[in-house]
Amino acid sequence: MIDYAAGIVGSRAQAEDLVQEAWVRFDEATGRQFLNEPLNYLYRIVRNLALDGKRRLDVEKRIFKGSAEEAIAAFPDARPTAEAVVVHKDDLRLLQEALRELPNRTHVAFEMHRLKGCKLHEIAAVLGISVTAAQLLVMDGLEHCKHRLGWP
Repeated sequence: MIDYAAGIVGSRAQAEDLVQEAWVRFDEATGRQFLNEPLNYLYRIVRNLALDGKRRLDVEKRIFKGSAEEAIAAFPDARPTAEAVVVHKDDLRLLQEALRELPNRTHVAFEMHRLKGCKLHEIAAVLGISVTAAQLLVMDGLEHCKHRLGWP
């Protein structure tokens, strides 16, 4: 993992820190959801962190080399484009429709887990079902929403 990260960021020391951060994020993610391919997910976290760090370093280099005007211009505009707003509004509408289509228990389980951050054992206790059944409800809700949004 460290060698993989070092190949992206160009520094073994930075790669070691990056892999530690990736592991913390991976550990948090596995506590919230079931992962079909955990190793691929961990590699993706490492890659994303490495690329984000590299971009941030590039921005810092531009900021500290130029004038104040160049520094201000180096920061990207935080506002979304008009196209992004339209796309996300449409996705939100589709997601709301998909949630309304879910059976009640599936809707409750999905909302508690994915939107409120509840753990599976908490969902199971509220619904009076097993943790496995709670996980299946959440997965069913997720698959339904992904299908309605046209996501793979």
